[in-house]
Amino acid sequence: MQRRAWIAAAAALAAPRIARAEDAPGITPTEIRFGGTTALSGPVSALGVQCRAVEGVCRMVNEQGGIAGRKLTYTLYDDGFSPPKTLEQVRRLVEQDRVAFLFNMLGTAPNNAVVRYVNQRKVPHLFLSVNGDKWGDHKEHPWTMGFAPSARVEAQVFARHALAEKADARFALLYQNDDFGRDYIAGLKDVLGPAYEARVRAASYEVTDPTVDSQLIALQGTDAIISGGTAKFAAMAIRKLHELGSKATHYIASGASSVAGVIVPAGVERAVGTVSSAYLKDPNDPAWAGDAGMAQYRGFMARWLPEADTTDIYYTYGYTVGLALLQILRQCGGEMTRERIMREAANLRGLELPTLLPGIRVDTSPTDYRPLQQLQLIRWDGRMWQRFGAVIEATGS
Repeated sequence: MQRRAWIAAAAALAAPRIARAEDAPGITPTEIRFGGTTALSGPVSALGVQCRAVEGVCRMVNEQGGIAGRKLTYTLYDDGFSPPKTLEQVRRLVEQDRVAFLFNMLGTAPNNAVVRYVNQRKVPHLFLSVNGDKWGDHKEHPWTMGFAPSARVEAQVFARHALAEKADARFALLYQNDDFGRDYIAGLKDVLGPAYEARVRAASYEVTDPTVDSQLIALQGTDAIISGGTAKFAAMAIRKLHELGSKATHYIASGASSVAGVIVPAGVERAVGTVSSAYLKDPNDPAWAGDAGMAQYRGFMARWLPEADTTDIYYTYGYTVGLALLQILRQCGGEMTRERIMREAANLRGLELPTLLPGIRVDTSPTDYRPLQQLQLIRWDGRMWQRFGAVIEATGS
């Protein structure tokens, strides 16, 4: 597999080819204009710092001369995580600001509100901050691409690990009754095939449910329990399974593995043995103290975001997707059009980035819009998450 290591200096690749303005909105001989929306206010505003890291990447590259002689202009609007506001702001970006593409937009509901519009307008809608499998459907949404491993991929990885531990393992699945939760069903079916019905007991819950105790009681007696849901319900599950004396391996979603938000509320001792997954280097993990890639990240933060919290993994994520974007734009060379940008987004081969875990790479193709399909398993030891085993590849979907 071809391997492209990240090169910090963004050198100009070629003299820009000037496209007609109507063929290349957001592109001039001196500028690449792109944008997006995120939650800078509202209940999930903590996630909006991802985009601040992207802004920092743009400042860094512009100081180095830009891409193919063009500076990056990134326009970011706050949608407060409100889908109607997202649509309003995206229309503004496309029709008034005339951006070349949309980037790193946060959330399933906000992106659902605009995906039809941007695909009708043939505007690249890249590296969304979502984890649903639908965002990798190149046939349904040819101008849209996610970035992080989907819940479906994570379920595949959990299932493969459980089967490696016990070939005839029986599974329990506690899942959120929405597209996110149902991706876990799909991932288990990918691995188990026709045996799914005989080997899996599943129970759903609504996000408004006050407890999932009854579901967990009904799911006892299996070898593996997968909690396909958000932080609040992962913490509930950890507490209840400990109370029940469950001996099953408990797997929780990577997005629900926050120490402060899940493990501490659930009880650090109750969570011992819980398994999750990761693909980014954790800036809080002392294992990366001497790592060259994380030293590069810390240097970036010190220079371009000096007031930010370097240990916040959402900045790490934003930096990572920002570097991946630079690779796409470099591959375009001087031919900067929406079509070429989308073509190169679907032409990433073995891209290694400094903040991805060892062995995890970005790979896309015209028929594969799922950039990350590998995960590293992690286990809570009572003090911190410990990586174990080899990187596990998704089985495909």
